[in-house]
Amino acid sequence: MYRDPVESHASLTPLASREQRPSTRALRVGMIGIGTVGSGTFRVLARNHAEIAARAGRSIELVIVAARNLTRASSIVGPDLPLTDDPMQVATHPDVDVVVEVAGGTGPARDWVLAAIAHGKHVVTANKALLAVHGEEIFAAARVQGVVVAYEGAVAVSIPIVKALREGLAANRIEWVAGIINGTTNFILSKMRDEGLDFAVALAQAQALGYAEADPTFDIDGIDAAHKLSLLAANAFGMPLRFADAQIEGIAQLKAIDVACAEQLGFRIKLLGVARRQAQGVELRVQPALIPATHLMANVHGAMNAVMVKADAAGVTLYYGAGAGSEQTASAVIADLVDVARLDGADAARQVPHLGVHAHATNDLPVLPRAAVSTPHFLRVPVRSASGIQRVAACLAEQQVPVRQVALAARCEGADPQVLVLTGPAAQGVLDLAAHALQSLAEVSGGVTSLRVEELAA
Repeated sequence: MYRDPVESHASLTPLASREQRPSTRALRVGMIGIGTVGSGTFRVLARNHAEIAARAGRSIELVIVAARNLTRASSIVGPDLPLTDDPMQVATHPDVDVVVEVAGGTGPARDWVLAAIAHGKHVVTANKALLAVHGEEIFAAARVQGVVVAYEGAVAVSIPIVKALREGLAANRIEWVAGIINGTTNFILSKMRDEGLDFAVALAQAQALGYAEADPTFDIDGIDAAHKLSLLAANAFGMPLRFADAQIEGIAQLKAIDVACAEQLGFRIKLLGVARRQAQGVELRVQPALIPATHLMANVHGAMNAVMVKADAAGVTLYYGAGAGSEQTASAVIADLVDVARLDGADAARQVPHLGVHAHATNDLPVLPRAAVSTPHFLRVPVRSASGIQRVAACLAEQQVPVRQVALAARCEGADPQVLVLTGPAAQGVLDLAAHALQSLAEVSGGVTSLRVEELAA
């Protein structure tokens, strides 16, 4: 079903005359998807159209929307905006300058975006999975056609971190980027800490409140954060998208005792995405990690996000904001539209860059394997009696693991005594061998928990 657009249809802002110069003609937008993000984008464009037009230097006009449910879509956008249930109608529409893809997914969305690019249209998307999986192909096609692919809403929603990396920190050599970039897992970990909940109970609360999907796999297994981290690393280091090479660990195996023991030692556990430049390559990893409780990142609570960047000239900068939400994502999508509106028609070299335009020295550096990444670690070792603490310390010394602190957990709540260890920096491969050695000791009564410690020092 397709409702034909007509020249006289009501729109968010008046359509500029076809005879006007391209620099002052309205930027004509086609949108694929009118769900949470799409409806937020429509509302913000309508509510703030005058301010947006003033900042863009021209009006931004929505001219057609693709939706699965046209009846629902019409109830959102009204009866006069043209609708279609075929996204390809939007991707190839002759009156569309830029396609906003906010439908999600990686298969059909790839086809729509590539079709839009092939027809010379700019693309704005909030679809991190699409870019993490198919980004290299999409950006290569955009370079050939001389169009922009913008994706601020795909990374940390209301936090303008892509713009900060590519523009605000353009003079800098980025050393590392670390972020709490998944609101669902941060909400769960905050509940586990604040209320002493086990993971399953905190997850159920997140689902009841709408912070977690019915199937929360992408969030709790760290996949969503890894999608975003691959985009951050590409912007920070000028490297190709390497989502497939990222080391990904989720939070489903964490227990309330892990959170409590970390607190005892002065740390908090966060699901952290880390991209760090090393001489031998780039660390690209998502994992639950301990952060000192006094650190700013440790105090990001609930569903909020934060990204910290260490640069050679600017030093450490921190960016904080909502990591989810309809209008929060719309804010980032429309900011990208404003960029496109300002630069549409400019020489391609002056347009807002997409990934792969620039080439830095790190392009040929590999993603470091998990075993080679070195950080301090936290170990929780259940033992049959408190005297097992000496045997644990001796075993770690035998394994040549540097130890900073050894203690017994203050509260075990009926469980066996727990030996808590903070190590110095050690390669993950060495820690894995040490954990295996600990596991084989007669004094050890259960599985050994091992988590990285991220100090995020300036």
